[in-house]
Amino acid sequence: MRIGYLECFSGISGDMLLGALVDAGVPFAHLEETTAALNLGARLESRKVMRGGIAGTKVDVVVNELQPASTHSHSHHDHPHETHTHAPHRHLSAILKIIAAAPLPESVKARSSRAFQLLGEAEAAIHSIPIEKVHFHEVGAVDTIVDIVCAAAGCESLGVDRWLSSPLNVGSGTVVCQHGTLPVPAPATLALLGDAPVYAAGPPMERVTPTGAALLRMLEVSYEPLPAMRIQKSGYGAGGRDTPGEPNLLRLLVGETQEAASEPSESIAIIETVIDDSSPQLLGYVSELLLAAGAWDVYRVAVQMKKGRTGVQLTVLCSPDLVPTLRDLIFRETTTIGLHWRIENKIALAREFSNVETPWGPVQIKVARWPSGKIANASPEFEDCRRIAAEHALPLKFVMQEAMRIYTTSDAAKDL
Repeated sequence: MRIGYLECFSGISGDMLLGALVDAGVPFAHLEETTAALNLGARLESRKVMRGGIAGTKVDVVVNELQPASTHSHSHHDHPHETHTHAPHRHLSAILKIIAAAPLPESVKARSSRAFQLLGEAEAAIHSIPIEKVHFHEVGAVDTIVDIVCAAAGCESLGVDRWLSSPLNVGSGTVVCQHGTLPVPAPATLALLGDAPVYAAGPPMERVTPTGAALLRMLEVSYEPLPAMRIQKSGYGAGGRDTPGEPNLLRLLVGETQEAASEPSESIAIIETVIDDSSPQLLGYVSELLLAAGAWDVYRVAVQMKKGRTGVQLTVLCSPDLVPTLRDLIFRETTTIGLHWRIENKIALAREFSNVETPWGPVQIKVARWPSGKIANASPEFEDCRRIAAEHALPLKFVMQEAMRIYTTSDAAKDL
């Protein structure tokens, strides 16, 4: 099993995770392309810095060619890790539309949307208002949208099967925000962390940001000791301050556990219901909501019900901890009055991504490997091929065939 392990001895924030990803080998160009796809007038800058005598990578988001600067945020004012430019306040729906419109893989858009959904739910609960009325301040800024979407894209490119983390150093002291001076961790951070193991060490400062907490939830992190694993990649992501006596860094380790030689499995929840009084358009809309809320997959099958009625069986695959959230969403958005779910075992081959350069632009190739390391399957990313086909008026099947031809003749396919 391919593991991503986050060592949060100095907390976690969006820019720290981006820096750790780049330092661990995620191509900076991949994050630049993701940023450009959002069409927000932003770009990324990456540089090597020293934190506590250790070299790390610092990634900044630059908006409209301005240098990063602090923003008036609800919980991040003068934050030690993340730097943010002034940007208009946005509602959750506006941010989700920006992500949905971007020419990015659906899995990346679903993960990013879930992170913002979690942030919105936390803010709504804290202020006791409907989620539709939540105004995102720092979280709605252009650079934080870039942070979250690029983090989703970068993490996916590593092909990690399971994300783990150490206990979180959340920091201590107070933070100045729109609502006044509040204790660390900020209310939104505390709500998002749930029952995650936390502690405070080092000089008083905010170390885990709401964005960082949302990213941990987005990745469905488990908090466990470092497992026995063969480390293949490592990286250090730098925060904004160079704190004396300790490195202000997030360390990322990527490797294979010893379980890879056997059959790695995990629990999967399956939620099902049959609906016979709803339009296809509505069920399509509900499927999109379920994916944005974190479902792994959603599919619909026509079924024959009693008394000759034709219905649709809606099936949702998800992490077991998401069952309550997705169950409530189905009841709220559909006409069903009953459903059932079960927990089963899931096995999946290790996945990774490779890029090929076609005559019309880059295409990402999804690669699955056997535990031995030999390639079991490879396929071009559909969204990349569809974008190229639309831009160049080419048959989609031709683009996909050409991408695979280029991949199979490359060095990356030597294990085929």
